[in-house]
Amino acid sequence: MAEAGDAPERQPSQEDLLEQLQSELEQLKVADVLVQTVFTVSSLGYRSLGEEHRDLEQAKLAIDALRALVPVLKGVVAAELARDLEELVANMQLAYAKAAATGS
Repeated sequence: MAEAGDAPERQPSQEDLLEQLQSELEQLKVADVLVQTVFTVSSLGYRSLGEEHRDLEQAKLAIDALRALVPVLKGVVAAELARDLEELVANMQLAYAKAAATGS
């Protein structure tokens, strides 16, 4: 709550927002975006394996994409994260096999 005599808080201008975005983009690394992509694709893939939203074609696409992306990150991200990502792909492949065996 502003007290009497306080200047009203200035809203950032479009230019201020663009400068802030540019600053954040300059700090962003490709590896960061790829790791986030892996997490997003895996979430969508696991969702496609669930009974409510089962879509084995989409789940397979997610697995194929992860199998392409995860090796690229090996040696770029921490070894522990690389192992976790490899385990994520293996677990998704197992979940896919189980879902496919139950007759989709």
